[in-house]
Amino acid sequence: MANGDNGLVSPETGVQPVAPGRTRAGKPAGPAFKPMNREMDATEFEQLMGLYDNSFRNIAEGEVVKGTVLRVTNSEVVVDVGYKSEGVIAVAEFLDEEGQVTVMPGDVVDVLLERTEDREGHIVLSREKAEKMKIWDEVEKAYTDRKVVIGRVIERIKGGLAVDIGVRAFLPGSQIDVRPVRNLDALRGQELRMRVIKVNKKRGNIVLSRKSLLEEENAEKKKSTLETLAEGKTLRGTVKNITDYGAFIDLGGIDGLLHITDMSWGRVGHPSELFKVNDEVDVIVLKYDPATERVSLGHKQLVQDPWATVESRYPVGARMAGKVVSLTDYGAFVELEPGVEGLIHVSEMSWSKRVKHPSKILNVGDSVDAMVLGVDPAARRISLGLKQVESNPWHELVEKYPVGTRIKGKVRNLTEFGAFVEVEDDIDGLIHISDMSWSKRVKHPSEVLKKGDVVDAMVLSIDAENQRLSLGLKQLATDIWDDFFGRHQVGVTIEGKVTRMTNFGAFVELDEGIEGLIHVSEFDDSYGGEKIELEVGKSYQMKIIKLSPADHKIGLSIRALKSDEFRTDWESYQENEGTGTATLGDHFKNR
Repeated sequence: MANGDNGLVSPETGVQPVAPGRTRAGKPAGPAFKPMNREMDATEFEQLMGLYDNSFRNIAEGEVVKGTVLRVTNSEVVVDVGYKSEGVIAVAEFLDEEGQVTVMPGDVVDVLLERTEDREGHIVLSREKAEKMKIWDEVEKAYTDRKVVIGRVIERIKGGLAVDIGVRAFLPGSQIDVRPVRNLDALRGQELRMRVIKVNKKRGNIVLSRKSLLEEENAEKKKSTLETLAEGKTLRGTVKNITDYGAFIDLGGIDGLLHITDMSWGRVGHPSELFKVNDEVDVIVLKYDPATERVSLGHKQLVQDPWATVESRYPVGARMAGKVVSLTDYGAFVELEPGVEGLIHVSEMSWSKRVKHPSKILNVGDSVDAMVLGVDPAARRISLGLKQVESNPWHELVEKYPVGTRIKGKVRNLTEFGAFVEVEDDIDGLIHISDMSWSKRVKHPSEVLKKGDVVDAMVLSIDAENQRLSLGLKQLATDIWDDFFGRHQVGVTIEGKVTRMTNFGAFVELDEGIEGLIHVSEFDDSYGGEKIELEVGKSYQMKIIKLSPADHKIGLSIRALKSDEFRTDWESYQENEGTGTATLGDHFKNR
């Protein structure tokens, strides 16, 4: 144990000599020797001899020396540095992060001699300052030898970061990384490897740089990477940055771009869905330009393209399960497997409903069953049908409503060409404007029907493949044409009213809803040299010269009627030729 002026203890007697005339505290001397209660081993004796030798040298203020811990109390640690008196250091300088004392009697520690004596006669020592002086020496050595120092980020300060490397140092924002760092607060608490680029012990300034170290390390990595870099080679890299169009991968001193289209065979909305910064990822070199050092990378190319065998796995007619991943105005995209999607066109969603938008039937995230309608591996397209997995109600309609069946339905909509009538839920039939009335010349369906009307109609035809149902309104009423043709024959004289004139003839109304045509050649009387001028709205006698029930056409003639009158007059003249009651000239005169 080291005490007194020289700390020497005799191993034979176990007695420690004391300087003549005083005690350790400077009091009058007592007995010359203090008996020891224990034997001293050789190691302790050698240590004390070293302290004895040190007692004969001069210790200057501001010097870092080694001392031995004599005792530890709750408030202080007493240390012997071989001086005429002992030093007292606050116990707080020996506490660890958990508040535990890190020394015990007999430990040798480095301390700084601040003053040779205080009011109580003790020398003033500091362990903290000694440690800091040692650190400053190490920092200066690291600066001279360009060695790496490790520090922990304390806080963000103006212009950069405060870093603890044993003493407080400054890391400028421009020296943190090779690229600008936006969030400096995120580095708080992290340990960084840096170089000392400036040190001033007098002013207490230390400036660090992590950027210079990274540039040196990257240069070495880059050199090694470029020696082996080649198209088609698989590498392992670290995600360095993520953008909207891709991710930059650090391959070792050189960055490569992994474009969003080369990340997965499947749909990728944003690169962050697959990767995060600092993720390690395997990539393949797709393209490398040594002149510009640009590297294009691929990730999906590491696995087989699922479209290569899609025809065998998704045959036409097969029923497949999938998940709706996207909706558009024209349909819904369904993921059948990662990297393979099919389209359900809006026209293939329902047999009967008029689907205006896919969102009326499906939602993103829905699980659906669909039938494969077509596969085009070259174009990477699969056509799917949703309605095909259900029975077609139009096929059942043929058996349920054969042609000629009378049905009742509600008018859902009117168009210029007809009216749509609801026959069953989501199944409409069309009453064409030409099938609304036998007699009326209907210009618009609204003249006969209104939206919301409940009407009776006859099934005229059903086209299940094209989903068309034709209905007739007039077919439920008596066919006035059949009635007319049943009552009239060719050669019959009839009276009719001219309804309209054309360049090829005159249309004549014979009955309500029944019209015939007098061709222009049939009312030009060439016998008397007169041309008959017909007027719209006037009625005339005429003869039926043609009937066509299938086409609902009636041919009329005034000339034929006049010819009959001429023949009758001529026959009458011949019968009366001998009596002189009439002459041919009189006939023409009367005409």
